[in-house]
Amino acid sequence: MKILSASTIREWDQFTIMHEPISSIDLMERAARQCVQWILNHFATGISCKIFCGKGNNGGDGLAIARMLAEKKYSVNVYVLEFGKLGSPDFQTNLHRLHHYPQVAIHYLQDESHFPAIKKNELVIDAIFGSGLNQPLANLALALVNHINQSLATIISIDMPSGLFADQSSKDFTTIQATATLSFQAYKTAFLFAENANAFGHIQVLDIGLSAEFPALKTNTNCFINKEIISAIFKPRKPFTHKGSFGHALIFCGSYGKMGAAILCAKACLRSGVGLLTIHVPISGYEIIQTTVPEAMVSVDSNSTCITEIVENLTSFTCFGLGPGIGLADETAKAIAKMMATIKQPLVIDADALNLISKNPHFLKSLPEGSILTPHPKEFARLFGETKNEFDQMQLAQQKAAEHQCIIVLKGHHTLIATPTGKCYFNNTGNAGMATAGSGDVLTGIITGLLAQLYAPEEAAVLGVYLHGLAGDLAADKISQEALLASDIIENLGAAFLQMVNGNLPI
Repeated sequence: MKILSASTIREWDQFTIMHEPISSIDLMERAARQCVQWILNHFATGISCKIFCGKGNNGGDGLAIARMLAEKKYSVNVYVLEFGKLGSPDFQTNLHRLHHYPQVAIHYLQDESHFPAIKKNELVIDAIFGSGLNQPLANLALALVNHINQSLATIISIDMPSGLFADQSSKDFTTIQATATLSFQAYKTAFLFAENANAFGHIQVLDIGLSAEFPALKTNTNCFINKEIISAIFKPRKPFTHKGSFGHALIFCGSYGKMGAAILCAKACLRSGVGLLTIHVPISGYEIIQTTVPEAMVSVDSNSTCITEIVENLTSFTCFGLGPGIGLADETAKAIAKMMATIKQPLVIDADALNLISKNPHFLKSLPEGSILTPHPKEFARLFGETKNEFDQMQLAQQKAAEHQCIIVLKGHHTLIATPTGKCYFNNTGNAGMATAGSGDVLTGIITGLLAQLYAPEEAAVLGVYLHGLAGDLAADKISQEALLASDIIENLGAAFLQMVNGNLPI
């Protein structure tokens, strides 16, 4: 699925109008029909509908929806936010058409005394402002949105919740708090961020038949990871292969009291298909790894509690992972500095390794090209600085990926994968149950295992994040999000791979 800016979608509208060809009012009619069909599928005809409209094209959508719902025998009242000026041409056309439906009462909201009472069991349709909004709500519009939000009714926003900016942060601004948002043709950037989650509710992207020939679709830099992308990346195994065909990974992980992270990372790496795996741990972790992960080989540090040295003869390894459970000891920081100066292949760096780098930012100067950093938001802030909002955070991730020629996997509900070329992937697998201790260690193991199998760094990050989320979804389906453990993700990696091998991916 494409993720497009509001301006690009407007250009797409105009391209469709010119090349289909179709008039703008007929394209609006098409969009309204899709919204009405969704409403018909979710709400009985007996429900009372209050439709709030601005005087732009979003309001025109609302008027067309009102007319079509009236035709389906819904009880409809329309409320137009009155600014004392004519609406857009398509708004005016739909207003004229609605006048032929006397069963639909049209009310003009000139001040707060005209606001209607809204019952909890009514359906509110928000068509006040769409994706063209460029300033925070104020005055009568602000009062109306607050009035709607206080109603506790089911609220359906058309294209965008009123007050929410499509392409910049709306943090701390008032917006409609929609139950669901019916957006047109493509995801908006605003829908990707947790700071907006209360505004948009459930997202339903409706296909309104915009032209597939629109040139910007081929050059767009942001997209969701989907089954087409995954199918293009995935390399099925050939019959005449052996364990040497799938790489030898070396992972530096674990410290006294944190060997669980090493176990999870190691098991996930093995489940991701790596041919051989060596785990470098302190002395205190030797027996733990030997007994819990018998498929892995163990390299033992000279220190009993933490990692203080790198492994000799690094040339025998295909790729390297670094970080889960290693702790923050000064000796470990010195070892990391030596690793980054010595290892030339891309590294997968997570957890405590990221925190040690944030304390020693000069380490980034020796980061091997193509390395994959997998921070959660707080680790990202420690590495690269605080940001005011999630839009700024995304832009900073893009900037730092290009600056350091690395892949940044910024973990979250829609995990962001920022690449050195400026392209961003957003993940659409995974669930809130994965917000649990050890989930990140599992992701590090998966990506390291894929990198060992000679997937390019960008491919390993994209495929690894997708599989990690898919395995988490399969686990949650079995045992619930609440009961999900990081080890459950590992146990369901096999089922996730089977879906991929069989071409049965859900997204």
